This record gives sequence, C-alpha cells and structure tokens, in this order.
Amino acid sequence: MEQKSEQQTEKNSKEELKIFDLYDINEVIVNDPGLKNVINLDYKLVIKSRGKIRERFGKTKVNIIERLINYIAVPGHRGKKHKVMTSWASGKYNSNTDIVLEAFKIIQEKTKQNPIQVLVNAVEKGSPRDEVTMIQYGGARYPQAVDCSPHRRVSLAIRNIVHGAQDKAFNKKKHFSQTLAEEIITTANSSGDSFAYSKKNDLEKQADGAR
Repeated sequence: MEQKSEQQTEKNSKEELKIFDLYDINEVIVNDPGLKNVINLDYKLVIKSRGKIRERFGKTKVNIIERLINYIAVPGHRGKKHKVMTSWASGKYNSNTDIVLEAFKIIQEKTKQNPIQVLVNAVEKGSPRDEVTMIQYGGARYPQAVDCSPHRRVSLAIRNIVHGAQDKAFNKKKHFSQTLAEEIITTANSSGDSFAYSKKNDLEKQADGAR
C-alpha cells in the first residue's frame, strides 16, 4: 500500500510540472516521425541553458521553446543581407522570453489549445522536407535537389516563423508578440498567410524542379 501511494504521489507530481508554471508539456505530442528525436520537450521550470550545450547535435538537447527565444535574438541572414537585423533584441534573453510568453498567452486565448502544442504543430507544418543546393560539374554549376536533415528542418521552420513575425511587425502598429502569435497559428493551420509555410512550399517546388 505504501509503495502504491508513493507511486501515485510521483505520478501526481509529474502531472503538476509546468513550464514557467503555466503550460503543461507532458501532453504535447510530436506527430511527425522524422522530428520526434530532434524536437526537445524536456521539462524545466525556467527554460535557459546559458549556452552550455555545445557538443555535436547539441540542439536536440535544447528545449524547443528556448530555441524559439534564441532565434528571436539572432534569426539568421536573409538572402544576401549578411548582418544582424535584430540588434534591439540580441542578448536580452529575459525580454525575448517575455515576448514568447505574451505570444503564448495570445495563442491560448485564440485557439483554446496548449500553445506549446500549437508551436510544435507549426514547426512540423513549416519545416521543408527537401531543398536545393548547387553542384559543380565540368566547369558549370547545376541545381540539385537534396533531402533536408531533421535538424535543419526544425531550424529553418523556427527561423522562418521569426522572419514572418518580424515582417508583419515592421513599421506596423502591431506588437511583435502579437505578430509572432499570428505567425505560429497560421503556420500550424497550413495557411497561405504564413510566411514560414509559403517559404516551405517554395523550397519544395524548387527541389521538385531540380530533380
């Protein structure tokens, strides 16, 4: 009886664990079998690794929410513009976390779902399966379709979600947290209004044309 009561207590304690004491991560499901091993959903009350995970494929050990927060700071280059476009956000982890939490609040109000589940759905729907690279043969360069690795799929999806939110907030009256929530929702719904979903379709069409 004592052993059963201890097991029940442990089970209840696990069920009560919530990220930021707000959202339950135990009920989140990754439906894409190719992304199950690279979308990290480990529990931590405060999501912050402080850049300590640096081994090979270390991104798989970083929680998906922390990766989103990090991409808000430095989302990567766009086209040939090799510069940091978010100097206002880089280095301010707490400010970026507040933006994500506000976006999650908006997502929960609009969809009545767990915002972490909506984020995972957006990453699955916005991640391209293949893309195009250039190969050189006989002095000429040709486009070649290649499969996209699971690690890169997740990185591209989050990057494009952040880029889409930035485009919708730039010189607009909407706050970045609001546009981020809208971009995550539209990507999860496979909507054409989503920058990330449109970018994914463009990459896959280019790959189909280069086969």
